[in-house]
Amino acid sequence: MKVFFLNPSFGKDFCRSARWTAKSRGRVQRHPDWMLIAVAVLEEAGHRVKFLDAAALNIEADGIKEEISLFKPELFITHTTTPSIYNDISYAKLAKDLAGAKTVLIGPHVTVEPQDTFRIANGAVDIIAKGEYDYTLRDIAGGMRNSDIKGIAYIENGTVLTTPEREPLNVNELPFPAWRHIDPQWYRDAGKRFPFLTLISGRGCFGQCTFCRDVPVMYGRKLRFRDAKLVVDEIEYDYKLFPKLREIMFETDTFTAKPEHVKGVCDEILKRKLNITWSCNARVDMDLSLLPLMKRAGCRMLMVGFEFGTQEALDSVKKGIKLEQSKKFSEAAHKLGFTLHGCFMIGAPNENKTSAQKTIDFAKSLPLDTIQVSGICVYPGTELYDWAKTNKYLIPKDWREWISPDREQITLLNYPDMTKAEIDLFIDKGLKQFYFRPKQIIKMLFNIKTMSDIKRKVFGLQSFLDYILRKSDK
Repeated sequence: MKVFFLNPSFGKDFCRSARWTAKSRGRVQRHPDWMLIAVAVLEEAGHRVKFLDAAALNIEADGIKEEISLFKPELFITHTTTPSIYNDISYAKLAKDLAGAKTVLIGPHVTVEPQDTFRIANGAVDIIAKGEYDYTLRDIAGGMRNSDIKGIAYIENGTVLTTPEREPLNVNELPFPAWRHIDPQWYRDAGKRFPFLTLISGRGCFGQCTFCRDVPVMYGRKLRFRDAKLVVDEIEYDYKLFPKLREIMFETDTFTAKPEHVKGVCDEILKRKLNITWSCNARVDMDLSLLPLMKRAGCRMLMVGFEFGTQEALDSVKKGIKLEQSKKFSEAAHKLGFTLHGCFMIGAPNENKTSAQKTIDFAKSLPLDTIQVSGICVYPGTELYDWAKTNKYLIPKDWREWISPDREQITLLNYPDMTKAEIDLFIDKGLKQFYFRPKQIIKMLFNIKTMSDIKRKVFGLQSFLDYILRKSDK
């Protein structure tokens, strides 16, 4: 079957593969890793697949229309997000009108909002592949009857029907992503060595964070890690495909959650004597004794969800960590020479100006190289979304209001003790107070070692100034 797989654009620099779908403050563009794993599954099944990352290439409607007309797909699959859902559905309609294709939507938004999605689509969408969609798409492309396919929603005689959920798949059976459809040069991030590639070494997370979207909606809480040999096989595959890669980023939600997995991957890298650089997401409650091994195996940077600077805020979102763990983790990692990127948020339940400032002060007290500060985001399907909606703290009334008219990240909550405007103020205050310290500026300058580092820092500075200047114009 001829399958057209679209990662649609939604305005310049809109990033839909990230955990917060919007134009990020760092103007980051992330690889469509999850999608390209599904593409590889379809190709293994014998289907002819065209994948178009229109988001990364900023290809708008006319260009996508031309690609659909040339390819003439029988099956059209498009990724969706909450703020772009109307836009994404328009491409399904385009594929149906131009090629008569069967149309399928994927992503967390349509997984939790099938009824509303079919209402908006008004006949343009045939199937929603819910949750973990890799094998679901294979079944659809293989021609199975809708009623026999697990994990889908579809319309029959004017009624939305939902089939039983699909069991979590065996991650060791999955092929490597079909990277040949993209070029790593398309994806920039000031914190990563350029060019870089992402790698998913497992799915699921044991955490109970109320703001998390992809774990409860898409992949479940059961940890499923790939065999360490397969993970390192994929690294070697990536470097063979793209010899100029300078870094692998483990985008696994919690790469460090299972010590055996971390040890296995590191030991395999060392056993094969691979001279590589890699980074990963990490939790502060990881086994700190693994850090020296990770460093020896080539780990450069740890991206860490510290989230908040008060225990009350951490507990309110069920983060499951203690402030003292954050301090011990950052001190241990810093001492070993890791680059540390801290992720922080403003707007926890019961947040106020005092607690928000404490988060900023906490970020400044840790030995971090870079940080990001965002308003806490609430998506359909999360516990926080249900709580905010019930308590009437949620600002948007329409999916399109999940981002600004310029596609920027925006604050979505308004509390009695802290308004939207005050949350916005503390987001910008946090960024400025952290980065504009003489100590931090000097530290960042001393971290510049190569021409590549200069280019990354210039990109980061340009992105930051673009964000600040846009804010000042409003």
